Amino acid sequence: MTDDQLLRYSRHILLDEIGIEGQERILASRVLIVGAGGLGSPVALYLGAAGVGHLTVADHDVVDLTNLQRQIAHTTDRIGQGKAGSVRDAVSALNPEVTVRALPLRADAALLEREVALADIVLDCCDNFVTRHAINAACVKHRKPLVSGGAIRFDGQICVYDPRTDDSPCYACVFPPDHDFEETRCATMGVFAPLVGIIGAMQAAEALKLISGAGQPLTGRLLMLDGRAMAWQELRLPRNPQCSVCGPKT
Repeated sequence: MTDDQLLRYSRHILLDEIGIEGQERILASRVLIVGAGGLGSPVALYLGAAGVGHLTVADHDVVDLTNLQRQIAHTTDRIGQGKAGSVRDAVSALNPEVTVRALPLRADAALLEREVALADIVLDCCDNFVTRHAINAACVKHRKPLVSGGAIRFDGQICVYDPRTDDSPCYACVFPPDHDFEETRCATMGVFAPLVGIIGAMQAAEALKLISGAGQPLTGRLLMLDGRAMAWQELRLPRNPQCSVCGPKT
């Protein structure tokens, strides 16, 4: 670690739970962020600021004026620019040491098969169930921890699914892919601007804990936030032994 790095990351190094060894693990880590919007913005900024060595950001969308109310990595002069590239520029301005790959592509099965295999940790910052299930399936296949967040209206949630842990559920254990869940989007339902910042910052925190070994991750625990009352509820999530994704294959 260089003298500049010792200064830049000194507040992490001062933490007994992280120290130099934990910070070096952060510097050497590779993280995949799927989605560069409301959740992906604070996730990328905090992970970049913390010194995650390699960030890959996948998002096929472009910056729109309606995004700027909450998607804090983007700016007015980047309207019309790809979100993945905009996040890359924001992280690079904050910490030029971080290598950021911008993938202006839809996160389909082929992309996820390739990119999840390369990552140490995956963060689901997308906004639809089809992509969430595709991310989960790739993480289970490649045994990569998944930090999943969601936010709509005044309601947020976050959980860690870690296929390296025998008793950890996967996303499909909790939200089976064959169930008919109602798809809700910010464009039609609205979202309270700071809510995505709260959940996104927590996703970044969970990723950094998993990388550095600090603290106890949210594995198998679903935290749900009612932003109106600013009240949290925690649910313990068991693994489904008959899960179609992480259960035994016939």
